[in-house]
Amino acid sequence: MKQTLLVKLAPTADQHAALLRTLEAFNAACNAIAATAFSEQCANKVELQKLVYYDIRERFGLSSQMTIRAISKVSEAYKRDKTIQPRFRPHGAMVYDERICSFPRIDRVSLLTLDGRIELPLRFGAYAAGMLARIRGQADLLYRKRSDTFFLAVTVDTPEPTPTEPDDFLGVDLGIITLAATSDGEFLNSSTGPKHAHVNQVRARYSRFRQKLQKKGTKSAKRLLKKRSGRERRFVKDVNHCLSKAMVSTAKGTSRGIALEDLKHIRERIRAKQTVTGKRQRRVLHSWAFAQLRAFIAYKAQLAGVRVVLVDPAYTSQTCSRCGHCAKANRKSQARFLCVVCGFSAHADLNAAVNIRVRSRAAVIPPDVAPRAG
Repeated sequence: MKQTLLVKLAPTADQHAALLRTLEAFNAACNAIAATAFSEQCANKVELQKLVYYDIRERFGLSSQMTIRAISKVSEAYKRDKTIQPRFRPHGAMVYDERICSFPRIDRVSLLTLDGRIELPLRFGAYAAGMLARIRGQADLLYRKRSDTFFLAVTVDTPEPTPTEPDDFLGVDLGIITLAATSDGEFLNSSTGPKHAHVNQVRARYSRFRQKLQKKGTKSAKRLLKKRSGRERRFVKDVNHCLSKAMVSTAKGTSRGIALEDLKHIRERIRAKQTVTGKRQRRVLHSWAFAQLRAFIAYKAQLAGVRVVLVDPAYTSQTCSRCGHCAKANRKSQARFLCVVCGFSAHADLNAAVNIRVRSRAAVIPPDVAPRAG
């Protein structure tokens, strides 16, 4: 299994300047290549190379392999949408492959720049230390302008155990109010769950804060908005890591798989059924990071050898997990479930999680997500 690992570079002042010049020249070359690709309507990498290779090398001073990587980057971007010309930021990511990037030692990297090869020390923690010995494939040079810092996103090969065929599954119901409820009767965003799990309250606070500053509109307010940007996203990512780790740990410890609802295109399906007009409802719906949470569950489960399946989500919240009766009237409120036939009563999310567990026995849909770094 391939994962992406982010490590910090510690260049000297001269090395920092060399990296920045190289990064800016690479992205300027990408923009020039993109202009040719768009005017010639050429997305084929080989044909595009015939058109621009020598000119790009002469104009921007790139090495042979840097030029090839720039052409490849433009080709991939242009193929995604041939109706517009791709544009690249001056400090966008630069791709390094094995010909222009090497690791002489586990704590150092050698990168080719416009000024020649430079060797830089890496800064990483204990988690990354055990993975850097398995570096494979290309790496991306990243620059964070706000902190004036360079990072290297490297691909590592992570051994994964063969998933066992479980006899049972842990059903997980993902939601907005309750982020995750399991068929074991647990709420994973309650006070007893992972830390920082009060995500909806935090999102509401960030929303009010942004609204206040945007309404003010002063230069200092805009500076503060820029300074605080990304905090909510990082908070949500941390919560999703905690939730997914808890689910995978529970499933592995009880020799079970994990069953999730197939929530692909959920926003489009909701819009087709009803119009979400309230500002608060729109904010809550569009900030629901269930796709990221599902991706985290999938790759953590893969590393742990836990099988993950997706089930049909239709009517899981309206079906009685005891007698199987399905009716809209069973769902009395957002949190309350009361079967109109057998009288079974439970929290609606817990009832849905049990239904997901039951459906998992016939599920054959694998989770279609890309592995991500932990």
